[in-house]
Amino acid sequence: MELIVQPDDGIDPVLGVIGKAQKSLDIMIFRFDLKPMEKELVAARARGVVVRALIAHQGSQGEKSLRQLELRMLEKGMMVARTGDAFTRYHGKMMIIDREELHVYGFNFTVLDLKSRSFGIVTRDRKAVSEAIRLFEADTLRQEYEPPEEDGSFVVSPDNAREVLATFIKRARKQLLIWDPKVTDVQMLRLLSQRMKAGVDVRILGKVGKRGSAMRVQKMPGTRLHVRAMVRDGDTAFVGSQSLRALELDGRREVGVIVKESKTVKRMLEAFEEDWSKTDLSAKEEKAREEKEEKEAKKEAKEKKGESELVEAAAR
Repeated sequence: MELIVQPDDGIDPVLGVIGKAQKSLDIMIFRFDLKPMEKELVAARARGVVVRALIAHQGSQGEKSLRQLELRMLEKGMMVARTGDAFTRYHGKMMIIDREELHVYGFNFTVLDLKSRSFGIVTRDRKAVSEAIRLFEADTLRQEYEPPEEDGSFVVSPDNAREVLATFIKRARKQLLIWDPKVTDVQMLRLLSQRMKAGVDVRILGKVGKRGSAMRVQKMPGTRLHVRAMVRDGDTAFVGSQSLRALELDGRREVGVIVKESKTVKRMLEAFEEDWSKTDLSAKEEKAREEKEEKEAKKEAKEKKGESELVEAAAR
């Protein structure tokens, strides 16, 4: 398993995997403006790789650019399908390489997103790859996708995301760190509040709705935020395209994955703590901690001085 961290890692990991594809490459696209990536896809097709693109029927910037991308891909011999309109948006971003390796991204294939805080997960887990293939085929053929009941590691909106992510939050015992542009879902806010009351360290980089006004929430410092990710208890993480918002949980096609590989989770944890350390709240909390320690040190010194004076008085 590998973790891609944006903006640190840039476009190279994406270009590299396209360059290594030998037989097939399936890609799900919501937004796309990376010319070097388009060039690599063309090169892959030229060397005999079967390239299939599933392009959203409508993006956040309208349909024109996606239609132009579709025509360019068709011209270069790629197989292109457009999603249906069963959901308000098909917002997932993923690639499947040679039907063996799955890439799930929080970022779109755009220059702006590569300059933003985001993550990508690369896995060869057979179950995850198999489910990604099933989802890709279902959406390409505009058929219903049924997630497996026994495995919740592949997270798909609207099919299982609410249940899986609710369970993810409920299982937090010590800490829950969240990157999310806007947490507004009533159920999720309630669960986060319950975890806080249970003593869990809940911190959010992004924004929350009014019901979350008592939470420790900070704006992403220094860079644009474009990922939906969580780290739980230092041993489990989620990366995907779905915010904890009702629309993204229940009304759009979103894709995410839950991972437990220690190196990946550790790197995400470190990234969060680094991001959090740059926030205003972190500075205030650090100042408050230092003031408290200074106050306690003075109190301790005063108590020691009093004890010393008592000893001296007794000696006299």
